[in-house]
Amino acid sequence: MSGANRGVWGDGPPHGARGRKRVCFLLKVRQDRLEEYKRRHQAVWPGMRDALRDSGWHNYSLFLREDGLLVGYLETDDFEAARAAMARTEVNARWQAEMAPFFEDLDGRPDQGMSPLAEVFHLD
Repeated sequence: MSGANRGVWGDGPPHGARGRKRVCFLLKVRQDRLEEYKRRHQAVWPGMRDALRDSGWHNYSLFLREDGLLVGYLETDDFEAARAAMARTEVNARWQAEMAPFFEDLDGRPDQGMSPLAEVFHLD
């Protein structure tokens, strides 16, 4: 990897499509809420989808393991700005309030519990 794109978060996040930064995070869904969590994400509100796009969230995916480990991935020009833009929307406040009970070891809203992981390898 080049020095400008070493994949170490402290040196600036790695870049994905169109120069966007790749962001990956982990959360833990309660085992007793897994099926309902999956159902809710099969029907994400159109306003929530629009708000994510408008706030700069691109190529956003969630992956859920049977034990509740949730892996999130997105690409954005500026993660903190995208997160702040979402935090200012009413639809996100409602969504996060509804989703908070689904998570383990969470103080506050799920979107506030996202802590980006360091990328250590990438292959285009």
